[in-house]
Amino acid sequence: MSRFSINVPVFAGSVALIMVFVLVGAIWPQAAEQWFGTLQSGILGSFGWFYILSVAIFLIVVLILGLSRFGTLRLGPDDALPDFPYPSWVAMLFAAGMGIGLMFFAVAEPMMHFAAPPEATPGTIGAQREAMLITFFHWGIHAWAIYAVVGLALAYFGYRYNLPLTVRSGLYPLLKDRINGPIGHAVDIFAIVGTMFGIATSLGFGVLQINAGLAHLVGLPQGITTQIVLIAIVTAIASVSVITGLDRGVRRLSEVNLVLAVGLMLFVLFIGPTSHLMKTFVQNIGLYLDSIVLKTFNIYAYEPREWIDAWTLFYWAWWISWSPFVGMFIARISRGRTVREFVIAVLFIPAGFTFLWMTVFGNTAMLIDTTAAAGALGEAVAADVSVALFQFFEYLPFSAVTSTIAVMLVTIFFITSSDSGSLVIDTLAAGGETDTPALQRLFWCVLEGVVAAVLLMAGGLAALQSATIASALPFTVIMLLLCWSLFKGMSADLAHSTAAAKAAPSVSHPTVERSWQGRLARILHTPSRTDVERFVEATIAPAMASVAEELTTKGRTATVHHDSNTGAISLVVPAEGVRDFVYGVQKASHLLPSFVVRDTTRPETSGAREYEARTTFSDGSQGYDIMGLSRDQIISDILHQFERYQIQVASPQSALFAGAPEHD
Repeated sequence: MSRFSINVPVFAGSVALIMVFVLVGAIWPQAAEQWFGTLQSGILGSFGWFYILSVAIFLIVVLILGLSRFGTLRLGPDDALPDFPYPSWVAMLFAAGMGIGLMFFAVAEPMMHFAAPPEATPGTIGAQREAMLITFFHWGIHAWAIYAVVGLALAYFGYRYNLPLTVRSGLYPLLKDRINGPIGHAVDIFAIVGTMFGIATSLGFGVLQINAGLAHLVGLPQGITTQIVLIAIVTAIASVSVITGLDRGVRRLSEVNLVLAVGLMLFVLFIGPTSHLMKTFVQNIGLYLDSIVLKTFNIYAYEPREWIDAWTLFYWAWWISWSPFVGMFIARISRGRTVREFVIAVLFIPAGFTFLWMTVFGNTAMLIDTTAAAGALGEAVAADVSVALFQFFEYLPFSAVTSTIAVMLVTIFFITSSDSGSLVIDTLAAGGETDTPALQRLFWCVLEGVVAAVLLMAGGLAALQSATIASALPFTVIMLLLCWSLFKGMSADLAHSTAAAKAAPSVSHPTVERSWQGRLARILHTPSRTDVERFVEATIAPAMASVAEELTTKGRTATVHHDSNTGAISLVVPAEGVRDFVYGVQKASHLLPSFVVRDTTRPETSGAREYEARTTFSDGSQGYDIMGLSRDQIISDILHQFERYQIQVASPQSALFAGAPEHD
């Protein structure tokens, strides 16, 4: 077995597609610039309506899933507890909303819309209102609905159906085992390519702003050569993190970055026109809510204008291409949450912070431009959008300090985006594996820097936008299928739960009781990890093997699967058209209360942790500890659960009862 862990078709296919773009841009940069422009105009001219409609569908679907009966379903088994306390989870979602984009566009976007709004008269109060409305629209709940679709699909089918954390897993209710074939490979390839160009776009914006900031502070020359050198330097730093596994350092760096970003925003809020900003914040939200439906579906069909191509359609494509990255992040921190908790928090917490951020920087910038700057700030932004933030700080106290902090923020965002983006792409290319060799992540990290550099050489921002728009188109189709798959899978689970409650309301726990001697033994003895492992091998495995043999003899194929990595074991009885029957047992542990004194002299229990042999089922129903049961008692419990399964699949709702088998 190779020391590398890759899904060969996905790895080779995605690298081949990416390299086509890279080679064309590197060998024929001028031709590539023209080609990218033609590609962008062709896609937007033919499929702009498709992007607008798709994003509207994503938002509607996410709201329906969160606010309807589907919202009660849990991202994991029914008895799963959240991995993180609510405040920590919220803080991580809050951090997910920060990035290079907010730094680059905080001043630039409101100022550009103020100078050239699509409908209002430029430079007027009406233009200010429209500028903030458009900025809120681009950075609001539509963006987070896009992320929520991917994140919800990954979390739901990954944690509840025990499938790998790859995009293809989200299509299981539609494709079943075909997700492991060419269709599944294609899905993950498009996810990787889209993510690569989404990350490259962010890195491109980041290096433009780093270059502009250093030019402003120390006179560093601005140009493509300097920018490529900066990409190389920052990518090298990210590569060191990837190779050495400096997870703790990067995480702490990210936390410092978040504190600095919030501190910078609060500085502008309190040093600037605080009362005016809070008033505009409230009114901006009102304008956003008042026009959200019209804005959602507006593509200027009756009054065609190029503005929407450069702004709204680019943003929707950027968010779509970025969605596997952000989606996997929020999925990995959301196990155990209900669908409703997930939707409400993901849609509104990061968006709420973003609204405040954009108000503080955007409204302050427009106020400065119409007063102290007398239009000079707007002229500077129009001349070079990457210097917008630094020119803005010139009109506030301590400009050298704030500009330095801004350069640090963008640089650290660049490093962490490259590092974590490499991990996400590597996970997709490795079939969901997260414990992969560092060289694999290094490959993707370097490739991200190469793609960003080549796109800058082949047309700068225009090439970045074109590549993003092109790569997002096929993934938009996949996301629409994810929406359908979520409805299908969740409907099946709700129907299954209803059938189970009516047909067998009290069969989720074992029908056998331990003998009084067994109960006393459990009271006096705290099982260790070794105890559970021995119990699995000596008692559970033979019991499952006996049931599998008898089922096979009677015409129902059954197999026993061992997971050498986790020690889990499961009895699987395949079925056509419905979820397979799975009776699994895995090691589980929990901390003992400090007052528990039993077996405290044993070295293996001195860590105050008790281990269990906990059952798992393919339908996400609540598991329980079977540690200490006899072989016959385990067989009786397996048969009891199999009888329950037979009742469920025979119910009228069984047509919807299509789920996923356990994957060991």
